[in-house]
Amino acid sequence: MLNIGQLIWVSVRPLIRLVITAGCGFAITKADIFPPIAARGAGQIALNITLPSLMFSKIMSAFNSDNISALGPLVLVAMLYEVVGIVMAWIIKQFFWVPHRFRHGIIVAGGWGNYGDIPTSVVMSLTASAPFNGTSDQNLAVAYCAAFIFVFLITLFPCGAHRWIAMDFNGPEVTDDEVQEAMRLKRRRIFHTVSRPLSLLSKRISHPHKDLESAPGLREKSIIQEKLDEERVRSNKHVNFYIDDATTVVGGPSQVHSAAHTEFIPPRLASPTPTITHADTPHAEVDTELTVNPPMTGSLPPVNSPIPSLTRTHRFHSQFVTFLRSVSSPPSLAILIAFPLALIRPLKALFIAVDNSPIPNAPDGQPPLAFIMDAAQFIGAASVPLGLICLGSAMARLRMPKGGLEGWARLPVGAIGTLAVGKVLLMPVLGVLICQGLTNAGVIAKDDHVLRFVCIFFSCLPTATTQILLTQVYSGTGTAEHLSIFLIPQYILMFISMVVLTAYSLNLVF
Repeated sequence: MLNIGQLIWVSVRPLIRLVITAGCGFAITKADIFPPIAARGAGQIALNITLPSLMFSKIMSAFNSDNISALGPLVLVAMLYEVVGIVMAWIIKQFFWVPHRFRHGIIVAGGWGNYGDIPTSVVMSLTASAPFNGTSDQNLAVAYCAAFIFVFLITLFPCGAHRWIAMDFNGPEVTDDEVQEAMRLKRRRIFHTVSRPLSLLSKRISHPHKDLESAPGLREKSIIQEKLDEERVRSNKHVNFYIDDATTVVGGPSQVHSAAHTEFIPPRLASPTPTITHADTPHAEVDTELTVNPPMTGSLPPVNSPIPSLTRTHRFHSQFVTFLRSVSSPPSLAILIAFPLALIRPLKALFIAVDNSPIPNAPDGQPPLAFIMDAAQFIGAASVPLGLICLGSAMARLRMPKGGLEGWARLPVGAIGTLAVGKVLLMPVLGVLICQGLTNAGVIAKDDHVLRFVCIFFSCLPTATTQILLTQVYSGTGTAEHLSIFLIPQYILMFISMVVLTAYSLNLVF
């Protein structure tokens, strides 16, 4: 068992390596020798080559028929974290104003964490030494991380969560002042709804009903007063109607008098046909390579036209094609291929040496396809450093608010701070409770220290930087200004929460 000093050092050491690697990406970006086009190319290499190679090599080495049962708890925990994050972001949205162009993006920011470079880097560093069992636990931990990454990819792309980001850029522009005024009115309604029952309760307590029954004269006066109030309301009621193009007032003085007290309202305006926006079209899809088709615009057919059924069919077909395309992306495909190969013993023996192998070895004494595993391990070793460099580059391009404190005062500080606290500080607490509850229920094996640690660790991750790329794609301007201000506090708090959670979870697991 490690003492407190050892726990803190073991928890801090992986973050030092993370900061140094990401700092290199930050530095070369600020020095203007790593332009956006180069960063995008590096990101494509990490996404389509190095990360699939890493996932394939680790899953093949770590998974077998004895520990495949851990896949169910991993997927369950990943889904629970996303649901809790979505609910948390929705609650924040109800009480704090959020920029109009981030009204749905905050839901994605709450539900989807950075499941790629950061946890893989930290987990690989921690499990490579005591109190874990070195290389075997390291391979197993990265394989467990692959389950979280797979859930991330499936829910964000094929399941359509990325469309919430696209919805932010539909419709007309709404200023921050208008959003804040709407939030003030909303808070006032909530306060009125909550305070009214309390006010009525206090009146009933101070003036009990039995007192009215004991005073008939007072009760009669009350009834008469209620009837007078009703008559006054009827006499003062205005007539509201919509004016047609040729409205005339016909009749005697009574009708003219009524018209004088009529509240005129502008006629209704109806758009002939709504337009199909970029997010509504079945062609406007984003795959895991972060490429989109040009936006399509046009008019919807009339309501009584049979074309909508064709449109729905085409939309379903397009969504199904997008689902298949996302599932067949290199990271997802590598995971889907690696699992059956790792579980079927004769197939695994083609790549990795196993006891009593039914497959004869190659002339060099290695399995026939061992060279594929060698290449996957060699390429996969570049995944984490390259990903962290891209992360540092993305952080270097985040725009800080201008104008000092006055600049921050104009921002949705309440939503920014609450999301940062909820995502990076509150979620780890909930993650520990969720994982301990599943462990006590027997869903998570109590003696699988790697599984318990990985499940707990994934609860403290900030918003995924993938959302920056998606926002840049959907915004049409290539910017992600609203998301940037929400990310900065999270990544600052991450270093504190990650150290504390790592030390606590190691003490809890061991």
